[in-house]
Amino acid sequence: MIWKVVDDSELMAEAHRLAAYFAGQPTDGLTLIKQALDASETNSLDQQLDLERDLQGQAGRTSDCAEGISAFLEKRSPQFTGR
Repeated sequence: MIWKVVDDSELMAEAHRLAAYFAGQPTDGLTLIKQALDASETNSLDQQLDLERDLQGQAGRTSDCAEGISAFLEKRSPQFTGR
């Protein structure tokens, strides 16, 4: 998926910035997002909505979800662990 275009001279800096960003995100959540995107190519709308409901349920039971909510309420940066 392409959502941004950068000059050739900025490519590696942008790649490193994105890698650092994703490394600090909740990895289980990113995995679930990838599952949903992969399935969306062949699922019907009803199948996709069912899958996304199930994946949201899984995501909501992770430690990283609890950390994200706590960090938001405490107005601090989250410290995700990949759990």
